Amino acid sequence: MRIVLLGAPGSGKGTQAKLLSVHYRVPQISTGDILRAAVEADNELGKRVSASLKAGQLVSDGIVIDAVTDNLRAPDSRRGFILDGFPRNIPQAQELDTRLSWMDRPLQLALNFCIEPEHLLKRVTGRITCGDCGAIFNRYFIPTEKRGVCDQCGSANLTRRSDDQAKTFSKRLDAYLGESEPLIDYFRAQQKLRTVQVEDDTAQVFETICSVIDAEIRPFDKKVSAGDVMTRSASLTTSRVISGGAVERAKVKKKPAAAKAKPKAVIKKKAVKKPVAAKAKPKAAARGKTTKTAVQKKQTARSGGRTKPR
Repeated sequence: MRIVLLGAPGSGKGTQAKLLSVHYRVPQISTGDILRAAVEADNELGKRVSASLKAGQLVSDGIVIDAVTDNLRAPDSRRGFILDGFPRNIPQAQELDTRLSWMDRPLQLALNFCIEPEHLLKRVTGRITCGDCGAIFNRYFIPTEKRGVCDQCGSANLTRRSDDQAKTFSKRLDAYLGESEPLIDYFRAQQKLRTVQVEDDTAQVFETICSVIDAEIRPFDKKVSAGDVMTRSASLTTSRVISGGAVERAKVKKKPAAAKAKPKAVIKKKAVKKPVAAKAKPKAAARGKTTKTAVQKKQTARSGGRTKPR
């Protein structure tokens, strides 16, 4: 499956992307994670990203799309992918569609996460991330069982992102509304957009998203499943089995020939019978007439050529 997650910052795209990645066994491709990993690795992509950040500029669309394309071509993306945080604007979406068309792997679904602004603010300001395993918690909605300790790895390295402050978030939200929200109309025009309400708890939202994905994508896979193929093969084999368990394929082939021969035999019989019956009547009449004339001649000869008076 090939899907993209849309939604405002803090709407839960990252959390749901991780759950979907495990459930459907496809990789989560997050531009933020890719760029941060590139900077830490100090590779060529990381140097380009660092140069842009040091210059006080946003990472260009060209750098982002190149980074995403490299991940889409990776072996683990052959079964599909979940794009989280990309594309962010119409030009990125158009370039993504172009490159995926080159790979013959177009997007199938765009899930739009819909949430009220008040609920969204609590999600962002209360978000806590584990610096070791990357697990995400929220002090309002998903608190850790033990305060300050990660539930998954037991690490105490729980931090808050610098851009999760209320003032910073308002700027990010304005940027999203002005730049990223038009993507909703873009994917709606392609008939790929589905909207999901994400104000419920994480488990309920995940169940809703899975039901949408299964309804939109997975039925196409079930139509050509191995089970259906085996059932069709079994039905074909059963139709050739005669009583007693013997398979007589030759008889199955002879049936069409016999069916074709039957009409020909009927036509031939009718063609022979009709002419014979029609010719027999005149012959019989002629014979009867000839016999009667001969008798009259004999009677005339015996009477000396005289005929009886009427």
